[in-house]
Amino acid sequence: MTNPPLVVSLGDPAGIGPELAAKAWTSLRDQAGLAFCVLGDAALLETHGVPVARVADVSETSQCFASALPVLDTPLTAPVAAGKPDSRNAQQVIDWIRQGVDLCRSGQARGLVTCPIAKSVLYSAGFRFPGHTEYLAELCRDGDTVPMPVMMLTAKDLRVVLATIHVPLKDVPDALTVDGLVELARITYAALRQDFGLTAPRLVMCGLNPHAGEDGTIGREEVEILNPAIDILRNESIDIAGPFPSDSLFHDEARRSYDAVLCMYHDQGLIPLKTIDFWGGVNITLGLPIVRTSPDHGTGFDIAGKGLARADSLLAAIRAADMISRNRVL
Repeated sequence: MTNPPLVVSLGDPAGIGPELAAKAWTSLRDQAGLAFCVLGDAALLETHGVPVARVADVSETSQCFASALPVLDTPLTAPVAAGKPDSRNAQQVIDWIRQGVDLCRSGQARGLVTCPIAKSVLYSAGFRFPGHTEYLAELCRDGDTVPMPVMMLTAKDLRVVLATIHVPLKDVPDALTVDGLVELARITYAALRQDFGLTAPRLVMCGLNPHAGEDGTIGREEVEILNPAIDILRNESIDIAGPFPSDSLFHDEARRSYDAVLCMYHDQGLIPLKTIDFWGGVNITLGLPIVRTSPDHGTGFDIAGKGLARADSLLAAIRAADMISRNRVL
């Protein structure tokens, strides 16, 4: 295929994923360049009021996208009750993700967009990973080598990457290492060049402590971990500045001075990002041999089936996957 489609894994079927997929197709059906095929249950998607085309192969996506939502159908085991996840459907949710990775690695799809999952539901089917990202890395294993995935969140003109993700705040200092920060920055820098088309990316690093530690008087992590990592990166000709106090890095003027921020913990990056654009954030996984994006929100069990879900984030994730996949080809 000269122009493979994007694929969208449906996520937890009791969540808002099916509603979002239907709404995304309705918004994009006239944009052939953004054609996508859903990996999921076709009958479930038909209940969301859109025409559905069951395809035998994702190569059929572009032929029917304007008139119906293409679905590579894998029926669920149990009936779906909106807002009530069922572990009997866990294996299909896992299979949709694995199928998406396989299609991307074989070149049949040019990017995977994943709708949200509920990890606790998947554990009953043997899912043993902390989250989507770690599972994707395992699926992209090359022999004994598992790529290091990096979580980048984007919204409008802000890109943040996280040195630690779902780690209790009290454990963050012990989770930070010089080697880990160096690798995080290398992967981010390479992705900004390859995936975002920036010829000379500019990175900044947030400090961990208030006032970035004030020369070690409010914590030693900046002195012992962050500064040494920055020195190594500068010696590799990577443009990185910091560590800076995070309270001065996210206003309008500051954001014009860099292309991505390395944040030390989850909320340090997510609070400014969601303040800038609560509905349109995108989760992008860097460091994988495939393109993967995702909406920056959860399963929405509390609003599932009520028609209230906003597709902004999924639409942004589809557009981001399209952009990155095209940049990788250039």
